[in-house]
Amino acid sequence: MNALPGIRIGHWHDLEAGTGCTVLLPTAGEMRAGLHVGGGAPGTRETDLLAPSATVQAIHALLLTGGSAFGLDAAGGVMRYLRERGIGFATPVARVPIVPAAVLFDLDIGAADVFPDAASGYAACVSAADQECREGSIGAGCGATVGRIGGIAARTKGGLGLAVSNLDSGLIVGALAVVNAFGDVVEQDGTILAGTRAAHGFAGSRSILRGLAGTPPASTNTTLVAVVTNARLDKLALSRLAQQSHDGFAQAISPVHTSFDGDVVFALSTGDISAHADAIAVLAVELVALAIRRAVREATSLLGVPARRDLRWT
Repeated sequence: MNALPGIRIGHWHDLEAGTGCTVLLPTAGEMRAGLHVGGGAPGTRETDLLAPSATVQAIHALLLTGGSAFGLDAAGGVMRYLRERGIGFATPVARVPIVPAAVLFDLDIGAADVFPDAASGYAACVSAADQECREGSIGAGCGATVGRIGGIAARTKGGLGLAVSNLDSGLIVGALAVVNAFGDVVEQDGTILAGTRAAHGFAGSRSILRGLAGTPPASTNTTLVAVVTNARLDKLALSRLAQQSHDGFAQAISPVHTSFDGDVVFALSTGDISAHADAIAVLAVELVALAIRRAVREATSLLGVPARRDLRWT
């Protein structure tokens, strides 16, 4: 597995509490970024700055974290790490690091009173490496689960997945996905890879939702994705790329973008390669779907939630 272009990835997690965070640090000190939210229940910080009309043109790190809204505090530790190194948006009196963040809900696995904080975000930065390619139950994916429509007892372990493509032209596109979905993760032919479990197989979250007479049970879910390219794209193009990349969710998660999901895609530009934005988007969609599937394939069982690899019928 190749690393994301121009990015150092760092992780912190607590296996006993079932939570963690992942930070993406640009090797150049800053990167251009765009955003698109597809789900109905997002939890974010500093994302308004990613609008094409916003003054700030670059960010200095991206944080993906567990802990629901509590986990947003981890961004403070990322900011401290960057401030100590003189990295940030220049103001007349200080440099202010711009660190957008998005969260997933993992409070229902492990300990509900333990979540990433500023020290966790700082530790993730300290651990960051430009060849970090670990996947599964790591970082923000530590407490992630899927098939959550079936309730706590029926879900399967989610996690963090990576997919990267290097073209002969020098263009590199990659996707990092943290999968904590309401629905199931599926193959291209619809075969369920991980999701709501029944006695001898997967129950099928789409079928469960379709058969409900009333409102589904309240649930808290999210898939977070960062699409990274070394192509030079401005904020408007990156916002469009983030929007198009949500098509990869639809290929790999069923059902997707429900009112209970906080699905978010960040699109990041770290280089100056010339490439057409639509060509990048086609590749990004494929990589997002692949990263989502890898997240559940590479996950390991944790705190009583079985991973796909440990289920007897898979």
